[in-house]
Amino acid sequence: MKGLSDEPNYIIDVLEGGVTLADVIDDHIYEQELAERNAFFVADLGVLMRQHALWQTHMPRVRPFYTLTCNSSPAVLQVLAALGTGFVCANKSELAQALSLGVDPENIIYSGAYKQLSHIKHAAKTAVDLLVCDGEMELRKIARCHPGARLLLQVATACSQEEEDTGLTFGCSLKSCRHLLQCAKLLGLQVVGAKFHVPVACSDPLAYHHAVSDARCVFDMGEELGFNMTVLDISTGLSGPEIQLEQIEAAIQPLLDVYFPPLSGVDVVAELGSYYVSSAFTLAVNVIGKEVLPHRAGEWSPNGKPEFLYYLNDGVYGSFGSKLLDDTIPEPLVHKESLRSEEAVFPSSLWGPSCDELDQVVERCLLPELNAGDWLVFSNMGANSLGRSCTAAEKPPVYHVISPDDLYEMQEAGIALDTNMKDLLLVPYCH
Repeated sequence: MKGLSDEPNYIIDVLEGGVTLADVIDDHIYEQELAERNAFFVADLGVLMRQHALWQTHMPRVRPFYTLTCNSSPAVLQVLAALGTGFVCANKSELAQALSLGVDPENIIYSGAYKQLSHIKHAAKTAVDLLVCDGEMELRKIARCHPGARLLLQVATACSQEEEDTGLTFGCSLKSCRHLLQCAKLLGLQVVGAKFHVPVACSDPLAYHHAVSDARCVFDMGEELGFNMTVLDISTGLSGPEIQLEQIEAAIQPLLDVYFPPLSGVDVVAELGSYYVSSAFTLAVNVIGKEVLPHRAGEWSPNGKPEFLYYLNDGVYGSFGSKLLDDTIPEPLVHKESLRSEEAVFPSSLWGPSCDELDQVVERCLLPELNAGDWLVFSNMGANSLGRSCTAAEKPPVYHVISPDDLYEMQEAGIALDTNMKDLLLVPYCH
């Protein structure tokens, strides 16, 4: 399989002889103690395989498409391409990345609410035909630059009042769908299905009922106008835990059986990002500064304890960029070399290195008193932490690992990392 031309060869360490992920983190922290103490990621590629298998077990009928914007690490993309996932791309650069992996253009969805004309032309030139659209202006741009496109209408999903109050909406209203379908008909465009998005924060099961039934209405309207409606695109904010997957399966599978049964011939796909990569990546950062605030009475400062502000060598404008998307940053663990047994904990906040008021990584947490040079470790950091534009001088390195068992499972599935993926070099890890 062809690798990305602008990326050097990189190594996947095989964790043999009882070596654990924690051992790898310890070793790289020790190396950084002797160098510049830069932040770094450790990525367990076996997680991708396990998440994929879990999806196939719970949602065998729904084909996964990976949202490339979530994490564009070349190793992640190559493994997922080898597993047979499709890809969701938001711009020309992401289309090029997916195509460079040898992904069939038929297995790519060009998403995004507003598309640049030159990017639509690039999609047409590279035979990427499945595009998402939710407005008349986009229809006219696509008719001009990619008249052979196959379109999915993105329909807004009704959530609870609390979620609606966030102001985040995705797609067009059901009322406007008939107008858009008629407009597409007049422009000579082909509409082939619908897409909906239910954020994982939406805990109301009725949201899925509304979303699937609305999609069925769009299919019915499209078929009345002569369109061949064959694709249903499900987009969720699923972040990875099996219990979340079980809840979504319980909410949506009965609805699919009623509204889009297998005999209907509708191809059901799901856009997944965080689900695959969130738990695969761990981030280690170094404390580079410290401030002590005087005692402030309240829940976070009991018993007259001071509050500490710690400054890290990575922040919201770097690997913690998901904070700008209102994603929850997991609470950090203090690296064991910095943790003294039975040590008192203090109210603390964590900040990036920019000293910008928006560069707050964690607003409140309880930590032992730390000093410059100590390390903090964040798990579940694979989503929206790599691949986005960043003001940092350079991105933290990523160290890739895999266990022998996961490697065996991949090879049993026909994924030979050392032969099919020329940029990936497998070596035993030396602890």
